[in-house]
Amino acid sequence: MGTNTGHLIGYARVSGDDQEAQLQLDALMEAGCARVFSDKASGKNTERPELTAVLDYVRPGDTLCVWKLDRFARSLIDLVNMVDALAARGVGFKVLTGALASIDPNTPDGRLMLQVVGAMAEFERSLIQERTRAGLDAAKAQGRTGGRPVVMDADKLAAAKARRAKGESVTAVAKALGVSRATLYRALADAE
Repeated sequence: MGTNTGHLIGYARVSGDDQEAQLQLDALMEAGCARVFSDKASGKNTERPELTAVLDYVRPGDTLCVWKLDRFARSLIDLVNMVDALAARGVGFKVLTGALASIDPNTPDGRLMLQVVGAMAEFERSLIQERTRAGLDAAKAQGRTGGRPVVMDADKLAAAKARRAKGESVTAVAKALGVSRATLYRALADAE
């Protein structure tokens, strides 16, 4: 990154108002980031408007800096694709801690390492899919199906309908049947 004449731009993804959030932001500022974009979202949340904003903001010569890889990419394949897209635009990438922190993906050696990691991730994902498919097929052959067990059987549903018809509240009916209100609402809606 010594030849880079642009700015260091930070990106953080925080799950909530916790110490890690401040740790990320402090580390990015200490690294010399001219600006930090921050999304407040869990890893499962696919909405990351600030990631979109930072990817739009960075210019050729800039370096996008993240605290850890898991704050930036959802998977190694996702990481490889985003770093490729940044490199194609002349934007560098830097990780401060954890995996790849000691590797500069902007150098030929670092790029090779990133591609090897990405290929391994893709291979692992295909193995997991294969094992899952084989497991489901074996379970089906034995007459088992996957998924959560049914909580609301026909007897509970009939009882719920009768109690609701008498004017009992959803909360009271759910408590009496030992199910959550959401389960009861879902079962009643499905029965209509």
